[in-house]
Amino acid sequence: MTVKIFIKRKVQQENILKLTVLLKRLRTLTLEQEGYISGETLGRIDKKDECMVISSWRSVEDWNRWVNNPKRIEIQTEIDNILGEETEYAMYSA
Repeated sequence: MTVKIFIKRKVQQENILKLTVLLKRLRTLTLEQEGYISGETLGRIDKKDECMVISSWRSVEDWNRWVNNPKRIEIQTEIDNILGEETEYAMYSA
């Protein structure tokens, strides 16, 4: 079953450059991950500090392998430290 993951982040204007660098590193790793289908990043129109990534995966198991990937965890920890809060995740079936 294909799944879509909605990843919500809030970022302060002064942290956008640092976050962009980390997200590019994360995206590079994601492209190598088995089961990854696609992803897109959206900026919220009415709240400029909020963005949403919609990521498509072949299965929940593929997503879970990615979530537990030590390299991903390292980068995600850096992202959350910059944001000052944890990234929000929601999983939906397609």
